[in-house]
Amino acid sequence: LQTTLLFLCPQDLYTAPDSCQGRCEEPYNEEDECHCNAECERHHNCCEDYYTYCSPEGFSSSQDAITDEDLLHISEQLYRADHNKAQPTDITINPQHQVSPDQTGDREDYSPEPLYQYVNEKLFSKPTYASFIKLLDNYQRTTGKEEDVTAEELKEQDNFLKEVMKTELMKKLFTFLHEKNRYDSEQEFVADLKEMWFGLYSRGNGEQDSSGFEHVFSGEVKKGKVSGFHNWIRFYLLEKQGLIDYFSHSYDGPWNTYPDVLGMQFSWDGFYKEVGSAFIGSSPEFEFGLYSLCFIARPGRACHLSLGGHRLSIQTYTWTKSTYGNGRNYIATAYVISS
Repeated sequence: LQTTLLFLCPQDLYTAPDSCQGRCEEPYNEEDECHCNAECERHHNCCEDYYTYCSPEGFSSSQDAITDEDLLHISEQLYRADHNKAQPTDITINPQHQVSPDQTGDREDYSPEPLYQYVNEKLFSKPTYASFIKLLDNYQRTTGKEEDVTAEELKEQDNFLKEVMKTELMKKLFTFLHEKNRYDSEQEFVADLKEMWFGLYSRGNGEQDSSGFEHVFSGEVKKGKVSGFHNWIRFYLLEKQGLIDYFSHSYDGPWNTYPDVLGMQFSWDGFYKEVGSAFIGSSPEFEFGLYSLCFIARPGRACHLSLGGHRLSIQTYTWTKSTYGNGRNYIATAYVISS
């Protein structure tokens, strides 16, 4: 035995804290950066190489695994169930100038006209839209400044979750995740959605200054640049107020109806966004549902979906510096990969 040890390489005696190599099924330890036991998928805190080194079945048994094929199937179901999406006559956009990927950092305004020429604002009276829009002004956009969450704002979060859960789309998503043994009840699912999306954490200075919802849907400003901000409704409302200047687009998805996908360059009050990818014309529950699905099924990795026969990928990242519940991770970001 002593002789054998002499010939072990240093890497054989060391386990990287962010890897599952040699750690499969080790007991949960809150001090670990990420985890490698069968519960890590439920808590959204697996190491990125969990599937490489640990059980290919993933979650707890083969029938509970969310396969790539499952994701293509459920995403098509959610696409068909988006009954509140914009119709072709509800939105007219004017994408104007398309830049190459190496021009997205130019900060040049190549498009003199606004992106949105027309939006049928009757859409915004639909319950999921109305409850979503009420959330958008709840945030201090600059990171490093403590969020002051009022009782009214907490009520608005609950109301949004209540309204989206009434939709066929979110009911289909819950049924899928329930069948995959991720959640025992709709109540547990909603409680987890509230934490992962609306729970506060610190992006700077130790202040409780951010959440997944704020970052993805409302947008933040960090170090002089726009951070997050991947929502068409938010964009339209700010552009209408004269607070957003649309510069160009670098990607226009293959859809000829809604939801469409656009990768955009824009200035928000003088702060620049190099690529703000977003669905255009989708309902709030569609984006919320797809991003939640990908965060639960493929946290920290590209999540490959199918919408109307077209392939699309969503990237999510977990916030690893703080957790909620039994080591569960908050959403750091989620966005459509526009390339």
